[in-house]
Amino acid sequence: MSRSALRNTIGAAGGAAGIVLAAAAVYLCFWPIPARPVAWRASASAGYVGAHAPNTRLSGLRLIDLGQEHGPEHIALGPDGKLYAAMTSGSFLRMEPDGSRQQVFAHTGGRVLGFAFDAEGQMIAADAIRGLLRIAPDGQATVLADHAGPGDPVRYADGVVVAPDGTIYFTDASQRFAPAEHGGTLEASILDILEQSATGRVLAYDPATRRVRIVAHGFSFANGIAVSADGHSLFVAETGRYRIWKIEGRASDIDIAAASPQARILLDNLPGYPDNLMRGQGGRIWVGLFKPRTAAADSLAGRPFLRAMLLRLPRAWLPLGKPHGHVFAIDETGRITADLQDPSGAYAATTGATETADRLYIHSLQAPAIGWLPR
Repeated sequence: MSRSALRNTIGAAGGAAGIVLAAAAVYLCFWPIPARPVAWRASASAGYVGAHAPNTRLSGLRLIDLGQEHGPEHIALGPDGKLYAAMTSGSFLRMEPDGSRQQVFAHTGGRVLGFAFDAEGQMIAADAIRGLLRIAPDGQATVLADHAGPGDPVRYADGVVVAPDGTIYFTDASQRFAPAEHGGTLEASILDILEQSATGRVLAYDPATRRVRIVAHGFSFANGIAVSADGHSLFVAETGRYRIWKIEGRASDIDIAAASPQARILLDNLPGYPDNLMRGQGGRIWVGLFKPRTAAADSLAGRPFLRAMLLRLPRAWLPLGKPHGHVFAIDETGRITADLQDPSGAYAATTGATETADRLYIHSLQAPAIGWLPR
């Protein structure tokens, strides 16, 4: 090949590479995405220190095999003494506490992320697709609420708890991203947390009037919820900002971004993303941390344009922490009373813990089994 031909070939290759790079830049900067990220301030992470100092107390879990099912995202002991688990497939499994005699109890046609039982023993479920449901003993599901009011749909029901007076409190994780419209619960969660528009809220359903009341709004992905022993206060996990709130149940549509005597941050700057909140023995409230937070993710808090670019890339490129099993317990003042970790992440994506008289069951978004420890 002559020198002039070689120069022409190199020039053509360089021109093609330039076009590809320009196209990639245009894609990363301007390709339409459903999210509109906004800036926020992330506190510097203290990491795994103090009460959260690294340990291996969650290592060596005993496992209940789930056959073809996986992802026991929420687990609870029913009034009939059976263990219930909501699975990724949308099925509810019912079994003996030791995992034997497993059967599909119900399939809502959606994706249940949290459930509880009312005074009559009926299951109340937060279905991310369908809203707030009542599931009868025969497995039939009835929608209790899929709107907070006229023209105000519940887009992402997530956690639920029944107060002593019968009021049903539940979280609507995002008013921006409904799993039914955005590729499922995980994708909708990613969009909401990376956008940081903080549209999550806590709702209250009155079974007597069948009306829904907005308790509080302004959460960056409102997730797990628990009620105080006296039934007057709520504990709410705000996943997108690594914290847990304590809110008065009687509050009416308060904005948590504004100072209010009815809402305060109970735990802040957690080392991971809080998920389910579950009442346990002795007044404990168990918290699951789904993933550790990372410095890379926190560094993007004030850079919404970069987060928008990140949303145009494959999800495998997201700056998520390595698998790290982690659940801990608090009392109603926020004091940490127990902390269990598995830094190896052998039982990944820990979303919560259910404590009974003789076992601690560990929830997971991905595991093909239910992990548990004897008490």
